[in-house]
Amino acid sequence: MQMAANFLYIIFLLLVNVVVHQSNAIPEVPALIVFGDSIVDPGNNNGLKSLTKCNFPPYGRDFKGQNATGRFSNGKIPTDFIASQLGIKEYLPAYLDPELSDEDLLTGVSFASGGAGFDNITAEVVSVYTLWDQLQMFEEYKRKLKSVAGMERAATIVKDSVYIILAGSNDIMVTYFATNLRSNYDIPSYVDYIVQAASSFIKNLYNLGVQKIGIAGVPPLGCEPMVRTLRGGITRECVEIYNQVSVLLNRELSAELIRLAHELPSSQIIYLDVYSILLDLVTNSSHYGFEEATRGCCGSGKVEATVLCNEEMSALTCEDTSKYLFWDAFHPTERAYELLVTPLVKNYLPILF
Repeated sequence: MQMAANFLYIIFLLLVNVVVHQSNAIPEVPALIVFGDSIVDPGNNNGLKSLTKCNFPPYGRDFKGQNATGRFSNGKIPTDFIASQLGIKEYLPAYLDPELSDEDLLTGVSFASGGAGFDNITAEVVSVYTLWDQLQMFEEYKRKLKSVAGMERAATIVKDSVYIILAGSNDIMVTYFATNLRSNYDIPSYVDYIVQAASSFIKNLYNLGVQKIGIAGVPPLGCEPMVRTLRGGITRECVEIYNQVSVLLNRELSAELIRLAHELPSSQIIYLDVYSILLDLVTNSSHYGFEEATRGCCGSGKVEATVLCNEEMSALTCEDTSKYLFWDAFHPTERAYELLVTPLVKNYLPILF
């Protein structure tokens, strides 16, 4: 009798373990496809005649083989962590990587271009790929995918893959505030312009067979090291007006995504809140083990990014990047990116499955 009870108890534990394992499992995703700016660009800008690239040391210092791939950080960027945590692959390559393989086409690529925004003029002013250029690359990708996987499998990959879009920061920081290229707009009207451009981009993706889309909001831009340096006064405080615009854009974008999700049949469109997570990392940096959250690791950490963060300055670069929230004056470190991405994958992306 006791043996039978023990046997039933063991069976019960096994069943509980299976149920728990299945509830925590991430559904299989065939590929991850990404559009956006430098935060998710793994090297598409490398071949451009533009200053907005970083395929040189000390970028990539903590990447596999200490290789400066064109990622705007010391190591992995968000899309690498997303691809890995979704169980797709360890690194998400650039679509324009000359060594891109057929397997990479099957499991996903990034079309992102550092310096891009939803506003085309944002990319054009720094001579990089616009979001609409990236959309054309995606159409080319679909044709290549058909030749590799066949029409039926290619269509399934396009439909079932997860798509991430991350842009908007450069529109605010560069096009609106730094260059005044949209000075004919006030802040609310320019935010609406960006949101409508984002909406149009999503509709175009949907018309190309895309269904599962996650759109990231913009971070607290007023707390970027360079913004602190240029607009934050002697004490380099976070600049409130930049954060207020970030909040406004995120609110309007989130509302538009809800509307689109109802308008586009069978679509799954979600807003990814990066603002709250990164603001928490900034304001509670010591809680996460960061000793420096107001300066980047590279050079003085106050203004250096891309060409200003170069090999000649590597001697000035911090020794332990894990203690720094930011790598350069614009981009977080690999460790900060991992802390940013993990809750997104856990709390938001499962909604798409």
